[in-house]
Amino acid sequence: MQKLIRNINYLWNKFKNDNRLFWDELEEQMIAGDISIDTTAMILDEVKKNAYSENINDPERIETLIKSEIIKILEINKNTELNIPHEPPAVFLIVGVNGTGKTSSVAKLASMFKKDGKKVLLSAADTYRAAAVEQLQHYAEKLNLDIVYHQKFSDPGAVVYDSIEKAKAKGIDIVLIDTAGRMQTSHNLMEELKKIKKVISGRINRDADEILLVIDSTTGQNAKKQVELFNKSLNLTGIILTKTDSTSKGGIVITIKNDLKVPVKLITSGEKLDDMSYFDAVKFTDLLFS
Repeated sequence: MQKLIRNINYLWNKFKNDNRLFWDELEEQMIAGDISIDTTAMILDEVKKNAYSENINDPERIETLIKSEIIKILEINKNTELNIPHEPPAVFLIVGVNGTGKTSSVAKLASMFKKDGKKVLLSAADTYRAAAVEQLQHYAEKLNLDIVYHQKFSDPGAVVYDSIEKAKAKGIDIVLIDTAGRMQTSHNLMEELKKIKKVISGRINRDADEILLVIDSTTGQNAKKQVELFNKSLNLTGIILTKTDSTSKGGIVITIKNDLKVPVKLITSGEKLDDMSYFDAVKFTDLLFS
């Protein structure tokens, strides 16, 4: 992941005779790192207040203050744990645009749950892309998991219905539903996802236990637009952030949490099935500055 602030020591020495230029340059770098203008202003207002009140004259301490404010944002109303009800099956709806790593994230999540001793069923509700179904079938075979799929272009709601019924019959702990992500027809997609959500609530007498949006960390500010769109239609419970091993700037995570109040719950950091972990605000923030 690309460093959020390139060289705070260099900035400090360059503008040591002009505090205003130092803070302005710091602000520019944070905004360039995909932190929104409002969130950047909020962070730096707090940092400046502390720096002036304590007469801090050390760039490393200023960096520590910035990290502290970022962690505070990411940990507000800390709700990063996955919601697994006492009465199975838990039903997770995984959504997102094509190309974000949605299907592979479903597989990684399945692998993680299987290692925890859970019985997992995969539901191939992206019936518009044969490749997506085949990819999920491949993962199901690799992980030795049950999978429900229908013919291409069949009703995704019917796939979900059958998946939940099979899960109930076979004593499955967790159903992971892979969905379509054709943003060029976003209205139709959202209506389809709302229908799937309704099918889920009709079969388990509650909303989906998790509605997780898969976000590619390299997409920057466009990620915020995706969260806004999906959240408005589905009321997201959290985010899976992919490709954190790339050269992404990562600040968009801070923006999403502060501006939209949607927590990141899981991150992926590679191509292997083991490359998924629960989101840790402190580790993530350290990564932004390392």
